[in-house]
Amino acid sequence: MQKNADVERRQVRAGSAMMVLELTVNNHPGVMSHICGLFSRRAYNLEGIVCVPIANGEISRMWLQINEEQKLDQVIKQVQKLPDVLGIVRHDAGHEIFTGLSTFV
Repeated sequence: MQKNADVERRQVRAGSAMMVLELTVNNHPGVMSHICGLFSRRAYNLEGIVCVPIANGEISRMWLQINEEQKLDQVIKQVQKLPDVLGIVRHDAGHEIFTGLSTFV
């Protein structure tokens, strides 16, 4: 899969407190640690994380639920620079991956 340098925006509402980042990443040990560490070093709390392997396990899809703040764009730019990140899509807080999981809590 070719690396996508642009962040696609889907249904992001201005002023939304929560948002979901959908990342397509290479699937190997340490990738989640690198991504979560980047958020941690910048004092961003990840409210939710879902990760599943796709494409015969060669890549994974990650969904990160976070509070949207002004500095988030800079963090996204830094996540894009990680060699294992192949693509990023921004969603509003109502993304079905987390609304569906709410039935299990």
